[in-house]
Parts: sequence; C-alpha cells; structure tokens
Amino acid sequence: MAKNLTLILESELWAFVRENCGDGRPFDTADAFVIDLVRQRMLQSQAAKVREAILEGYQDAIEGRTIVYEGNLRSLLSQAEK
Repeated sequence: MAKNLTLILESELWAFVRENCGDGRPFDTADAFVIDLVRQRMLQSQAAKVREAILEGYQDAIEGRTIVYEGNLRSLLSQAEK
C-alpha cells in the first residue's frame, strides 16, 4: 500500500532533483527519483547486513567455530526452491 511523503528540500538538493527529472533525463518525475534513491539505500542496507553475516561466518571458521555438516546440501537447496 502506497503512503504519501512530503519533503522540504534545501535549494541545492531541490536543484539536484530537478537536474535528474524531466524530458531526456533519468527520471520522469521527482517522485520516481526519490523512490529510486530510497530503494537503492534499502538495497545497500540489506547488502551491508549480508556482508557482515558473511564476514562473521569467515571469522567463525578462522577461529575454529565450525560444525561438520553431514547432510545433502543440494537436496536442501532444491526443497527451498519449491
């Protein structure tokens, strides 16, 4: 469900938004530009969390905190895809 958001931008920021919107520009409207920026930031945040989890996993392996897995990873992955 879409929600409304009202922004008050400083002149410099508003000029930047205008430079990126309109005919022949990357975005048709200021709304589309702001939505894309928020979406990009959300994806960056999610990617940072994944990177952190991977680094924690590497650190666990380096420090010997591992568990031997004796299952079938391919089977688990195929079940997860269903």
